[in-house]
Amino acid sequence: MRHFRFFSLMFVTVLFSAFVGCKNETTVNNDIQRQSYVSPSADSTYFQEIGAQIGLNFNHSIGGNELKNIIESVGGGAAFLDYDNDGYLDIYACSGIWIEGFSKSDKPEKRAGNKLYRNRQDGTFEDVTDKANVAGPWYSMGISVADYNNDGFSDLFLSNYGRNTLLENNGDGTFVDRSKDSGLEGGMECSVGATWLDYDNDGLLDLYVGNYLNFDPDYKYYYAPDGFPGPLAYDAQPDHLYHNLGDGSFEEVTEEMGISDLDGRAMGVGSADYDHDGYMDICVANDHTVNYMWHNNQGQGFTDLATLSGTGFSQAGEATVSMSVDYADYNKDELLDIFISDDNYCSLYENMGNGVFRDNSYASGISVASGQFVGWSSSFLDFDNDADPDLFKTNGELKHLYGQEDQIFENLGNGLFKDVSVNLGGYFEEEHVGRGACIGDYDNDGDLDIFIVNLNSESRFLRNNLGNTNNWLIVDLIGTRSNRDGVGASLRLIADDDVQITQKKSTSGYLSQSDPRIHFGLADHEKVDKLEIVWPSGAKQVLEGVAVNQVLQVREPE
Repeated sequence: MRHFRFFSLMFVTVLFSAFVGCKNETTVNNDIQRQSYVSPSADSTYFQEIGAQIGLNFNHSIGGNELKNIIESVGGGAAFLDYDNDGYLDIYACSGIWIEGFSKSDKPEKRAGNKLYRNRQDGTFEDVTDKANVAGPWYSMGISVADYNNDGFSDLFLSNYGRNTLLENNGDGTFVDRSKDSGLEGGMECSVGATWLDYDNDGLLDLYVGNYLNFDPDYKYYYAPDGFPGPLAYDAQPDHLYHNLGDGSFEEVTEEMGISDLDGRAMGVGSADYDHDGYMDICVANDHTVNYMWHNNQGQGFTDLATLSGTGFSQAGEATVSMSVDYADYNKDELLDIFISDDNYCSLYENMGNGVFRDNSYASGISVASGQFVGWSSSFLDFDNDADPDLFKTNGELKHLYGQEDQIFENLGNGLFKDVSVNLGGYFEEEHVGRGACIGDYDNDGDLDIFIVNLNSESRFLRNNLGNTNNWLIVDLIGTRSNRDGVGASLRLIADDDVQITQKKSTSGYLSQSDPRIHFGLADHEKVDKLEIVWPSGAKQVLEGVAVNQVLQVREPE
């Protein structure tokens, strides 16, 4: 009996030692893995690609190894967000997955899916996807972020091939799936772009979801070099507008609000108050068909004014392969202009006032430089902080996994842009099959960085090394009477004789969402004389003598 106890004790001791040893070894290995990500020193380039070095090892997947259908060619997007409210931007990226009967290849050994990366505040990221409970499985196209329940934490809406997903932020680093309970799950559709907006200014964010087409995997008629049938081979799917009821649920009000989508194959969707009447409007970039400009009739309904406004067609009078939507006052006349990317010349719609736009893409110099590329995500940004909006655009083939170079157009003033990409870093000489992209200041140094999703390939992260040689201001809005995100707020900044206007938006670019804070480049201005804010509630706020080179949090007056 003594021998049995002795050997039992020895066995437990050895087992405990082995367990402790394994635990220590695991801890050491985890520490080594965490410490292996170090933000590299800045090189001499404007934009330095550092994704893999800082832990952003995201690989987008179409579900298989070869591009076999139109749905696989659509995704995916990404978002900058601060999901844990620590003041640093995190990243969520969307991917497809292998689906039996849909994916025309063997099931891969390694699971693909969406990823959430937490910003470690030292210039690097860690993968917290499983910890946060946001892995899927979903075949996700795009992401739109909003605090839909006004609890102070960012929630995620994923537009999917199949039922959509609403992930509510628990506030403890985890999320819970509220898709079905909320009423936002939808049917077995192919949702692509989506945008949050408070269309009736009741302090609750509503949601517009752009749907694509009714994909038929058995339809085989197409021009062989294309690889698969194009979008016009399939019937369009109608978009949906959801009204936030304030109890965690939404009601579909599409028809009730006058939205009739008979032939639109939605890609990018954006919302802003383009006519400054206090209500957010919705612009839908449709593939191969006329775009939509849903004008908001004081929260009582919507009317499509795309054709009348001049935004339905390109400068050639054609319905193009429209991809993404973004807004900015590029010519500084205090009117919001619109850029819509497409498969060739793109459209830069100058706001002429009175609800009318003029396509200046050719006159601005953008068309000639864009004509050889297929443009996907496109976003306004002031990359050099010189106090005017420039433009970033991802490019990539439509129906083949053929890469193209991405582009940055510098705003030269006087309505002109110039492609300066090759002067900004070696990345812009590389060819990738670009899709979504989000833009934000991930290291809080005052200039804008870029995360890019490439179709069925590795992502890229461009750190801005030189933009903060000019002054800047970042504004973080917190709504009280308005929706907590402040979406729909209008801002007017005055520094000496320079005036900039912008609005707080939801999505921007293709399937993506950029920094939730508002960035102003200030050139050599040493202070902001006046910052005027008009909140969605109608409340007006004026700040004077604002210091530059700071992240300024502004709370709506009660």
